[in-house]
Amino acid sequence: MGHFEGFDVAGFWDDSAYALKEYVEEAPPSRELIASLEEELGGYHLPDSYIALMNAQNGGVPTRVCFPMAEPTDWAESYLEISGIRGIGRTRSQSLGGEFGSRFWIEMWQYPDIGVYFADTPSAGHDMLALDYRTCGKHGEPTVVHVDQEHDFAITSVAENFEAFVMGLVDESVYDTSEQDRLDALATVREGSFSPILLRAFGEVEDVLPDADRRLRALGEAVVQDKGFFALHADARSMLMYDYLFWLFTSFNRVGSFEQYLRTPPQHERSYALPDYELMIIFILGSEPYGFTTGGYGPGFLEQWWESRIASSHIVETADGYRLADAVITAMLDKLATVAGQGG
Repeated sequence: MGHFEGFDVAGFWDDSAYALKEYVEEAPPSRELIASLEEELGGYHLPDSYIALMNAQNGGVPTRVCFPMAEPTDWAESYLEISGIRGIGRTRSQSLGGEFGSRFWIEMWQYPDIGVYFADTPSAGHDMLALDYRTCGKHGEPTVVHVDQEHDFAITSVAENFEAFVMGLVDESVYDTSEQDRLDALATVREGSFSPILLRAFGEVEDVLPDADRRLRALGEAVVQDKGFFALHADARSMLMYDYLFWLFTSFNRVGSFEQYLRTPPQHERSYALPDYELMIIFILGSEPYGFTTGGYGPGFLEQWWESRIASSHIVETADGYRLADAVITAMLDKLATVAGQGG
């Protein structure tokens, strides 16, 4: 190929059904296609090594998806992971000129126009890899950089060029921390201190559920045992956790809307004196740190829970605001007892 000397190109790609559908163009790129795409991408000249790799297979998902990093990023302390490498074409959604190609991230997500976004990560758009032409110009040899949307599009150097990046990829097993992650998550739910909001709620429901704190820890442990980490999504355990947290919250708070429950209105200074869901189990105010926290969340999952509970009348509007229906509370307490009896 003129590049990748001694490199096993044939063994580089993992041709799964997903990769073939989303990434792999059916034919190598022609000179005409390359020229038209380069113009479409902003006049950036694609590296010869990129074209050489695409001539062997035009886009796809590598068998090795991790790249060691000298400095940490929001992805991890010592590496980053990619989902695929974009082919030179327009027929696949993940190709450079496809539906989710390079210009999509610049125009729709406001990524900085520094070159060509050639690889995505499992974060679903919240960080990307790009060929960076800021130093070399549009016809030079670009470096490879990591761009982090979550941190004001911070740019971190990854590799001196595309060929070095490809040849430096390693198998994800090198960075398999799943068992340590599971142990850390278990420590969080078993030993982590509770937020002031939860501590107050436990006192408010003591007559009904004297071991409310133990029930929450048991449910958190069940979540970790199911997933290997502490996070809430749309599964049955998560939905039960959403119900339980809402019940605890409404033991001493009036909820007038989903938006109010999720986060205190922006005109108010954030304080545990004005409780909300985020401060209850996700975000920590510096003056009063606590340990029982998911550390992040997907608002869409919580909104899905709310809408489904409203539609099914599990959550009803009363004179005291939105609350769980009595029958739902009874069923929820029974489920919590079952989880606790199973030892989490």
